[in-house]
Amino acid sequence: MNQWMEKIYLDYNASTPIAPEVAAAMKPLLDHFYGNPSALHWAGLPVKEVLQQARDMVADLIGCTPREVIFTSGGSEANNLALKGYYFKNRHKGNHIITSKIEHPAIMNPCKFLEQIGAKVTYVDVDRYGKVTLEEIKKAITKETILISIMHSNNETGTLQPIKEIGEIAQHHRIAFHTDASQSVGKVPVNVNDLKVDMLTIAGHKLYAPKGIGALFIRDGIQLEPLIHGAGHEFGLRAGTENTLLAVGLGKACELANHYVGNHQLKDLTEYFWLRLQDAFGDQVVLNGHPVDRLPNTLNVSFVRRVGQDLLDAIPQLAASTGSACHAGSIELSPVLKVMDVPKEIGMGAIRFSLGRKTTKDEIDQVMELLKGIL
Repeated sequence: MNQWMEKIYLDYNASTPIAPEVAAAMKPLLDHFYGNPSALHWAGLPVKEVLQQARDMVADLIGCTPREVIFTSGGSEANNLALKGYYFKNRHKGNHIITSKIEHPAIMNPCKFLEQIGAKVTYVDVDRYGKVTLEEIKKAITKETILISIMHSNNETGTLQPIKEIGEIAQHHRIAFHTDASQSVGKVPVNVNDLKVDMLTIAGHKLYAPKGIGALFIRDGIQLEPLIHGAGHEFGLRAGTENTLLAVGLGKACELANHYVGNHQLKDLTEYFWLRLQDAFGDQVVLNGHPVDRLPNTLNVSFVRRVGQDLLDAIPQLAASTGSACHAGSIELSPVLKVMDVPKEIGMGAIRFSLGRKTTKDEIDQVMELLKGIL
């Protein structure tokens, strides 16, 4: 194996490694804390206490009260609980939901399901940067609108949405507002009161916590129908004995995130990567997404008239991703880039590089040499 064959991971938006501090926080749950957190004896009470501490840590990161945090199995469940739970509980008020055309499948597919049982859903367009416009939101509102759900940041392009401004519109019309912040939490400041949201989704494995754990912020006063019925766990909103092991992992990850949010090191490294790409390939490389209002770790670029997956296949030691799909020799653009009206000759060459806490400048330099070797 030559010097360039060391494996390089630039797919942190897909999943992050578990932080060592998170693994350390979880270990006592494997060794000692085995009781049921609902049990009122010596084995259960300590587990209940660490579960509460984990809830406190999540709440502290996003600026809410612990009682407004519901642990889930991940971002998908949190999104389903937000959309389906709100619709089932509040459909007597109306049946209209507003979302965008660039949402994650964990929003799109619940919306499609709700349409099958009577919901009306408006999917608003985005501009060429992948950003929802306030005018589109205002135009979509009807007397039947009960819920708006717009992602905080796009998982492919990293474009940040005007969530606070949409929240103000929702408040003015007394419409509940949810945002999927799975990609944002831990990378940029996320405060539920500043953003003016009623519900917010967190996914643990985007945050250096384990897979299989997430959370939904539900503002006090918002009524949801549970998806899982049973005993009164999670304030009656999610039946089933809590997965304290993973909840503690998410709590610790949220505590760690407080030290990374606002740190410019990752943003500077991403910018360094983009400048090197421009220097090497000029107008043959194009940035997809907003040039400024995007996640500090996300770089979605297109290599013009190339196929993104072919480039990745030629560099097997590099872990990155492309939203396009190849079928029998034809290229199907990423749905997100298609909605953004990215031309096919550009969009088919898209690759999403997403950096993380372990990414180094040396790794970026190695990737540049590998790209120059095949382009």
